[in-house]
Amino acid sequence: MSTPYGSWPSPFTAAAVAAASPRIDGARFVGDEIWWGESLPEEGGRMTVRRSGGGSVLDAPWSARSRVHEYGGGAWTASDDGVLFLVHAADQRVYRKDPGRAPVPLTPAGPAHGGLRLQHGRLFAVREDLTVAPHLRAIVEIPVDGSAADDVGRIAVIAEGAGFFAHPAAASDGAVAWVQWSGESMPWDSAALHVRSAEGRETALPTRAALQPEWLGGALLYADDPSGRWGLHAVRPTGPGEWGAPRPLAPADADTGYGLWVLGNRWYQPLADGRIVAVRTDGRDEVVVISPDGEVRSLDVPCDGHVSVDDVSGSRVLLSGSGSTVAPGVWVVDVDSGEATAIAGGAPCDPDWMPPARALVVDGPRGPVHAFAYAPANPHATAPEGERPPYVVFVHGGPTAHVTGAASAAIAYYTSRGIGVLDVNYGGSTGYGRAYRERLRGMWGVADVEDVLAAARGLVAEGLADPRRLAIRGSSAGGWTVLSALVQGGVFSAGISRYGVTDLRSLIEHSPDFEAHYIEGLVGPLPESAALYDERSPLTHAARIDVPVLLLQGADDPVVPPSQSEAIRDALRAHGVDHEYVVYPAEGHGFRSRETIIDALERELAFLRRTFGL
Repeated sequence: MSTPYGSWPSPFTAAAVAAASPRIDGARFVGDEIWWGESLPEEGGRMTVRRSGGGSVLDAPWSARSRVHEYGGGAWTASDDGVLFLVHAADQRVYRKDPGRAPVPLTPAGPAHGGLRLQHGRLFAVREDLTVAPHLRAIVEIPVDGSAADDVGRIAVIAEGAGFFAHPAAASDGAVAWVQWSGESMPWDSAALHVRSAEGRETALPTRAALQPEWLGGALLYADDPSGRWGLHAVRPTGPGEWGAPRPLAPADADTGYGLWVLGNRWYQPLADGRIVAVRTDGRDEVVVISPDGEVRSLDVPCDGHVSVDDVSGSRVLLSGSGSTVAPGVWVVDVDSGEATAIAGGAPCDPDWMPPARALVVDGPRGPVHAFAYAPANPHATAPEGERPPYVVFVHGGPTAHVTGAASAAIAYYTSRGIGVLDVNYGGSTGYGRAYRERLRGMWGVADVEDVLAAARGLVAEGLADPRRLAIRGSSAGGWTVLSALVQGGVFSAGISRYGVTDLRSLIEHSPDFEAHYIEGLVGPLPESAALYDERSPLTHAARIDVPVLLLQGADDPVVPPSQSEAIRDALRAHGVDHEYVVYPAEGHGFRSRETIIDALERELAFLRRTFGL
């Protein structure tokens, strides 16, 4: 007997999704073990460090989490002999934890730290001090013996200023390289590569949007996008403070690099023999090995989404990320034999329940729009003949981010019940080159909305979705696009906004330093574009929204504060629009606790069933 779409029985409960939702934060070879960072939803999202030998290296209440640049990253590293270095979430100080001992502080109270890097026995970090005016950030070297715990003067400052810093990398001769950009731009727009010699001479190399410097022999490697695609380059010194011309390494029509939102990502790693293991992204990820003569060989690995090349040891490499046919995880891969072994997560997905997403390209007003479609899938249910399934269009945040068509328990939560999912990489997304990313420049609230509407209409035009049962769901900047699309009307019959932006003027007032000028690039400079900010804001046009809206918000969100959701809630109430508003205590920008993940998913499903009439 057939069962209507949206009513199929499913084993994917919200609790199961929460249990399958840990965040992986890097991995390291530590002696004969492998360590990796993993969030614990059942402990409110506390970030621990697990070991392949069993158990955790970091017990409660300790949590390795950075808040540098607001989004953090690189909150832990470790030495070969099992010493853990971490940024503790509660106070943002750097700590050292020796085996069998409690953590001890390495930095004074006050500044925040992130992007930890341990190289040649030297511990580097990105430091952020918001207690001074103007706010200062720096690349620092922290003594590992604890001598600077109460004496900031013992911390060596490699570079400091009011701008932003990332990716410290030390050479064996004492030189240090890093990435640096001003607060007037975002790092994917413009970022310079700096080098400080062992003698203290600092040089800025000409780059467009540099990422992740690494040393290989006497050469400095880095990613940059002078051609419009992030690719690897090598440059060599020609004299004191002088460098030769950069040499592209195996250029391709794909990106080795991503928007620098967090400090811990690694898109490539050099091996000791001169080969390089790198990620190349064109929608989905590919992992390749580049030989010194430029030959490129693809590695057959399970992960192909948001892959980070975390560490190398001999011919082995540690990869973390997600995949089209596997759960998120950590893998150790031998680049010679090709053997890939899951260390954490990475379980294969049942194709009967989670078939690979279909890459979809539709024509939009400004060019092609890329998306991934997940059709309803349930081996024990079929829909009545001729019925088209309802769909939820997912809109990622950022907006400078991207999705990869990865398998997901959260997506299976919907598709197994007979509700399809369309995940859209609207113009402005990374993973398709600079031109696609810059489609959103000055056009946020226009180009993104046009693209998600085009993607939804394309799905309907192919006969894949019921045009009367289309919803749209997004978080943060994605929530902005949700509400902006509902203002346009005519396509979606419901909207779900998770901590979404509603009022640009208010957002500017609360934006962290990292994003202080981000919106000006997406909309226009202030004050001359002030009227445009009002015109683009969904709050200004709330009266045009005529379909039900679900608003989910973290009470402690510093990026998009509750006032944003509350303002649109009040406007919807004033205009008699069907809506629900839920605030989660102790949640910030992104839901981390098990209880919140479960409640949000169950509310979303109930909301869709009600609005779709399921």
